[in-house]
Amino acid sequence: MNAGMHNLSGLHLLLTYGCTSACDHCFVYGSPRSDQVFTIAQVREIIRQAREVPSVKTFYFEGGEPFLYYAHLLEGVRLARAAGYDCGIVSNSYWASSVEDAELYLRPLAELGIADLSVSDDEFHSDPATGPSRAENARRAAENLGLPVSKICLTPPCAVPGDGRGGEPVIGGDITFKGRAVDNLIGNLPTRPAASFTSCDQENFLDVGRVHIDPFGWIHLCQGLVAGNLFEKPLQDIIAEYDPEHDPIIGPLIRGGPAELAQTHAIDIGERFVSACHMCFLARRALLERFPTILTPPRVYGLTDDARQ
Repeated sequence: MNAGMHNLSGLHLLLTYGCTSACDHCFVYGSPRSDQVFTIAQVREIIRQAREVPSVKTFYFEGGEPFLYYAHLLEGVRLARAAGYDCGIVSNSYWASSVEDAELYLRPLAELGIADLSVSDDEFHSDPATGPSRAENARRAAENLGLPVSKICLTPPCAVPGDGRGGEPVIGGDITFKGRAVDNLIGNLPTRPAASFTSCDQENFLDVGRVHIDPFGWIHLCQGLVAGNLFEKPLQDIIAEYDPEHDPIIGPLIRGGPAELAQTHAIDIGERFVSACHMCFLARRALLERFPTILTPPRVYGLTDDARQ
């Protein structure tokens, strides 16, 4: 069934592309050199538009690192909560230098009643040799304040023994190969032929449940693959006009995955890839100039100076 975007329930605001780090696995090329950020007027406008879409129930504030703009984050959560939405936050916990310090940041958010705090706690974000991670400080502070909290723990990619279907090596770890991971983490990982990637196992384009919205107003179905810009057209109109099966990028992905996308547009991006996401990301990056209003912004493909840092 093609429900399109009519079941859209979650809006995840990329409050900024700025971050304290430039992690090798980052989907959106977050960087200390990125300074794009939502204005509060823009957040207020998104909430106004969301109220015209009854299916929307939750707002998440993400990045980059949303705590870099703490006043924006706090006011955004306040506005969303006042409008009746559940709210969540995703953070790398750079601000949690101690449990006591973390409580200073989290107490106002706890008072607003956020439904989830997700903190990154893995070797991309902390060094176990230095003692308790900042994410652990954040977790303990959240629990002290009665805040729901969870950890995001990613393991680096590696080759592992075959899966029993021919004995070929497979990839272990939790990394999704798009964004900076394609540039930095492929290494000598095992690959498969392009023709084997005939589906997308990450996104359901026929029944979209959540989208990410960046500071430029782009509505990301997958990072760098957008349905429109809600600063140019109302969200409810974008939802009504969304036609995935006839979209020049999404249509081929639905019919036959990245292999179909590359074949449809006759692009040569290689013969072997580590995953469907790897192949799809390279195909989309090769098609940026043909579809600049669907595959955007260029920074999410690593094609601006700040994104490369």
